[in-house]
Amino acid sequence: MARFLVIYSTTDGHTRTICSRIAAIVGEHGHEVDLRALKENRDIDLTPYDSVILGASIRYGKHQPEVFEFIERNREALEQKDNAFFTVNIVARKPHKNRPDTNPYMQKFLQQTEWKPKHLEVFAGRLDYPSIGWRDRQIIRFIMWMTKGPTAPDTVVEYTDWERVSAFAREMAGA
Repeated sequence: MARFLVIYSTTDGHTRTICSRIAAIVGEHGHEVDLRALKENRDIDLTPYDSVILGASIRYGKHQPEVFEFIERNREALEQKDNAFFTVNIVARKPHKNRPDTNPYMQKFLQQTEWKPKHLEVFAGRLDYPSIGWRDRQIIRFIMWMTKGPTAPDTVVEYTDWERVSAFAREMAGA
């Protein structure tokens, strides 16, 4: 049995949902799991953990600054443990952009940090126009229009491949 930290940075809550699924599956395989929001746990001590899984969402083409701050503060500790990073973004809805080596946000992330995660993954997110504010909805609709995605203001689409999330969790759990 290992002790896992699943920690996330989320904008609208979908990355938290993905991390909850990962934590549940890792726990089902006999491991102890702590699920934490990065925003409330910026100074968390990584010492007690054998494995750290960091998930982060994209908004307007960027991961939140807290993600890079966490990595910079904990890079040595992360490198001494089994670790993983995954990004959640709508671009990953496209088959040719849903893998670590083809997703532009993952590639940008890898260029922005000296940390080299042992495991990488990319998950498509959730588009929920009714739940976001007017300004953000208009910006995202414009981006989706440019990328040939849905633009109707009442659109709710979940692009996440949950079997892929489960397979990633099983891999991390050593199953």
